[in-house]
Amino acid sequence: MEKSSTLLIHFDKGTPALANEIKEALEGNDVPFKIEAMKKAIMLLLNGETLPQLFITIVRYVLPSEDHTIQKLLLLYLEIIDKTDSRGKVLPEMILICQNLRNNLQHPNEYIRGVTLRFLCRLNETEIIEPLIPSVLANLEHRHPFIRRNAILAVMSIYKLPQGDQLLVDAPEMIEKVLSSEQDPSAKRNAFLMLFTCAQDRAVNYLLTHVESIPEWGELLQMVVLELIRKVCRTNRGEKGKYIKIIISLLNAPSSAVIYECAGTLVSLSSAPTAIRAAANTYCQLLLSQSDNNVKLILLDRLNELKSSHREIMVDMIMDVLRALSSPNLDIRRKTLDIALELITPRNIDEVVLTLKKEVVKTQSTELEKNGEYRQMLVQAIHTCAIKFPEVASTVVHLLMDFLGDSNVASAIDVVVFVREIIETNPKLRVSIITRLLDTFYQIRAARVCSCALWIIAEYCLSLSEVESGIATIKQCLGDLPFYTVSEEGDALDAPKRSQQVNSITVSSRRPAVLADGTYATQSAASETALSTPTLVQGSLASPGNLRSLILTGEFFLGAVIACSLTKLVLRLEEVQPSHVEVNKATSQALLIMVSMLQLGQSSVLPHPIDNDSYDRIVLCIRLLCNTGDEIRTIWLQSCRQSFVKMLADKQFRETEEIKAKAQISHAQPDDLIDFYHLKSRKGMSQLELEDEVQDDLKRATGEFTKDSDDANKLNRILQLTGFSDPVYAEAYVTVHHYDIVLDVTVINRTKETLQNLCLELATMGDLKLVERPQNYTLAPESSKQIRANIKVSSTETGVIFGNIVYETSNVLERTVVVLNDIHIDIMDYISPATCADVAFRTMWAEFEWENKVAVNTVINDEKEFLDHIIRSTNMKCLTAPSALDGECGFLAANLYAKSVFGEDALVNISVEKQTDGKLSGYIRIRSKTQGIALSLGDKITLKQKGGS
Repeated sequence: MEKSSTLLIHFDKGTPALANEIKEALEGNDVPFKIEAMKKAIMLLLNGETLPQLFITIVRYVLPSEDHTIQKLLLLYLEIIDKTDSRGKVLPEMILICQNLRNNLQHPNEYIRGVTLRFLCRLNETEIIEPLIPSVLANLEHRHPFIRRNAILAVMSIYKLPQGDQLLVDAPEMIEKVLSSEQDPSAKRNAFLMLFTCAQDRAVNYLLTHVESIPEWGELLQMVVLELIRKVCRTNRGEKGKYIKIIISLLNAPSSAVIYECAGTLVSLSSAPTAIRAAANTYCQLLLSQSDNNVKLILLDRLNELKSSHREIMVDMIMDVLRALSSPNLDIRRKTLDIALELITPRNIDEVVLTLKKEVVKTQSTELEKNGEYRQMLVQAIHTCAIKFPEVASTVVHLLMDFLGDSNVASAIDVVVFVREIIETNPKLRVSIITRLLDTFYQIRAARVCSCALWIIAEYCLSLSEVESGIATIKQCLGDLPFYTVSEEGDALDAPKRSQQVNSITVSSRRPAVLADGTYATQSAASETALSTPTLVQGSLASPGNLRSLILTGEFFLGAVIACSLTKLVLRLEEVQPSHVEVNKATSQALLIMVSMLQLGQSSVLPHPIDNDSYDRIVLCIRLLCNTGDEIRTIWLQSCRQSFVKMLADKQFRETEEIKAKAQISHAQPDDLIDFYHLKSRKGMSQLELEDEVQDDLKRATGEFTKDSDDANKLNRILQLTGFSDPVYAEAYVTVHHYDIVLDVTVINRTKETLQNLCLELATMGDLKLVERPQNYTLAPESSKQIRANIKVSSTETGVIFGNIVYETSNVLERTVVVLNDIHIDIMDYISPATCADVAFRTMWAEFEWENKVAVNTVINDEKEFLDHIIRSTNMKCLTAPSALDGECGFLAANLYAKSVFGEDALVNISVEKQTDGKLSGYIRIRSKTQGIALSLGDKITLKQKGGS
C-alpha cells in the first residue's frame, strides 16, 4: 500500500550513504556534518529506506541541539517516519518526542515555536497531539503574529481530525474571538479560513456583520471571503443576492488577484447583464494592466467564455478587447482577433475595420521580427470582416493591395485571395481594383501571387481599355523576346550588340554550337549577374520584369497561367475591339510569347525542362488562338467565372453550417414552469437581483437549464467488470472529463457472508495515473457499495485500466481475489472535430515528424461511403470541400483534421482507389506531433475500417 506524503524532494541515489556513516556524523559535535547527515537520512527515508536504527541516535544527539536548521530538519524527519505499527497503534518510542515538542512550543525563540506549530498541522496521531493541546492554545495569544497565525492553523488541523471535535470542543468559538481582536492580515486570514472550513455558519455571520469593512481587509482575507461566497451560493442559490453586493464592492480592490476572482465569482453566480458587463470590464482592464503574457492569455480565455454565453453584452466590449493588440506576442494577438471577429455587427464593423487598418499600417512602419506573420493575421481578419459586411471592402481593399509585393509570401497570398473574392462579391469595386492591380502588378515577386493576380486580370478586365492595359502589363513584365538567342556564325557580331542593350549589371558570353544541318553557330546570351546562367537574356528594361525573372528560374506553371491569361484577354478583345488589325496584332504577340516560353522550356539553358502539364496547357492555348469556336469561347470566358462563383457559394455554405453546428441547442418541455417577472414581488430586491431573476426565467423558458441526458449513451458507458457467477459482482460507469477519468464502481456482495477489508485495487497502463487508492470497506451480505476512483490523464493515448477486488471472510484465513475485466480508454473521448486553413494543414503536415501509415482493408466498396465511415469512426472533420468529392472517377483523396483537449493536432490523409474487382485499396496516413496520438488513432482506424460499428 502506498503511503501518503507531504514532503517531496528529488534525490538521485547514486552511491547512497551507509546507515553507520550517518550515525557517526549525527553522534559528533560538528553542526555542518550533522545537518548533512540529517539531509541524507531524510532523502533515504523518502526513497523507501526504513533506517530504524537511527531513531534512538537522533533522540539522543539531535533533539537537544539548539541549531535552527537542525531543528527544522528534525521536524521533517519526524514528519516522514512511521509513527504507528501495523495495527494502527502509536509506537511506544514516539512518547520520547512529545516532551521535545512541548518544549519547542514553549521555546523563547519565535522561529522554533512557529515551525513546530506548522509541524503539528501534518500530524494525524491523536495520542501524540493530545498532550500538546494546552501549549498550542497558549500560543494563540502570543505577541508575535508569526506564532499566532501558525497556532490558528494547528488548531484547525487538530479540529479536522476524526476525533478533533472532542479534543477541541470550543475551537470555533475560540477562533471567532481571536478573529474579532486580531490585527495581523495573515493571522486574520487563517482564523477566517478555520471558521470557513470547520464552522461555516460562524464565518457567514462574521462576514455579514462586517460588510462595510470588507473592502478594507487584506488581499488574503478577501480571497477567502470570495471562496466562502462561492461555496455558500452553490449550496443555496436563493441567498446569492446579499453576497453579490459584496462582490461588486470588491471589484474596486487594489489587488489584481482579488479583482480577477471577483469577476469569476460574479459570472458563476449571476447572469444579469449588469453583472456580466462588470465582469467583462474587469477582465478588459486587467488585460491592459497586466504585463505577463500567460495572464493575458488566461484573461482572453475568460472573455471567450463570456462571448459564448453572453454575446450581446460582449459586442459592446469589442473595442476594449481589441486594445490587447498592443501586445507584441503573436498568440495574444491571434486570440484577440479570434474573439473580435465573432463579435462584429453592423454597428461596430466600421470601428473594428479602422482599428485593423491602423494595425496594418503599423506593421509597415515598424521593423519587428514577426511583422509578416502579424500582417498576415490582420489581412485574414479584414478578409473575414469584408465577407460578412461587403460594404466595408471599399475602405480596405486598396490599402491591402499595397502588400501584394510583400516579402512574406503567405501574407501576399492572403491579400490576393482577398482581392479575388472582393472583386467578385463587390461589382462596384471592379474598375478601381483592376486599375490598382495593373498599376502595382510589377511589384509582385512571388509566383503563386502572380498566378492569382493574372487570373483576376484575365477574368475581370472587361472594357477595351482594361483589356489592352492588361495585355500591355503582361508584355512589359515579360520584357523583350526571345528569352534566349542563337545566331549563326555570320551573325555573330550581333551578339555583342544585343548584350549592350542589357542593363549594366549583365554580362554577355558566346560559345560554339553545332546546328542540325551541320553548320557552326555561336550561342549568345546575357545574364543578370556574372554568376547566373550565361545563356539567358534578361531584356532591355532598367530592371528585369517580375514575370521574366520567375520564368527564367523555371516557373513554367506560371508560364502556363500567363498563356491562359493572354488567351482570355485576346478572346475578350475580339468581343470589344471592332478593329481586326488590333486583334490580329494582339493574337500574334500572344502566340510569340507562348512559343518563346516553349522554346525556353525545351532548351538546354535551364537545368530542368518544362513539365508535361504546363507544356500541354501552353500548346492548348496556341491551338485555341489559331482556331476559336463559339463553344470554346463560352468555356473560357464564362464557365471559369461560374466555377469560381460556385466555389465561393460552397465556402459560404460550409461556414454557415459550422456556425449552426456551434450554436447552442436548447430544449424546453411544454409543461416546464415559467415565472412571470412582472407578477413577482419586488420588495427588498436590488436591480441586479431583478435582472438575475429575468435571466433565470429566460433560460428556463428556452431550456438552457435542461441538460440533454442521453440515457442510451449512459448505458453504453457502463462496463461489466466481473462475471455473474462471481461472489462479488462489479460494474463501472466511466466518465471522461478533459484531464481526468472518474470510475464509479458498483460492488455487490452476492454471498450470505460479510466481506471484510474489501478493496478495489487498480493499476494503469499508458499515460494514466491513479490519483488515490480507494479505501477498504466492509460489505454486509447481499449489500452494495459505490466506490469512486479518479485517474489523471496526461496525453492523448489509448490507455488500459486493470485490477482486481480483494476481500476477506470470517471463515477463510486467506484473502480472496476476483480479477476484473480490463477497461480500455478510447482516444475518441479526447479528440474533437476542428477546422484549419489548407495552408496551415500543409504546413503542419510538413513539420510533424510522427506518421502512421495504415493500409486500406475494408469490405466497403464505395469510396464516399468509406470516407464517411472513417469520419464517423474517428470523430474528425473533413477539410476537403464536398464539391471536390463529387463525381465517380474511382479515386478519392481527402484531408481530415481534429484537435485534442491537450491542444495536439491530428492530421489524416485518405487516398483510396477502386480496383477492377470492385474492392478499395490505398492508404490512410496519420501525422501528429506526438507519437501517442498517431499510434492510437492508427489502431482505432485499423479496428474500425472494416465496416464495423
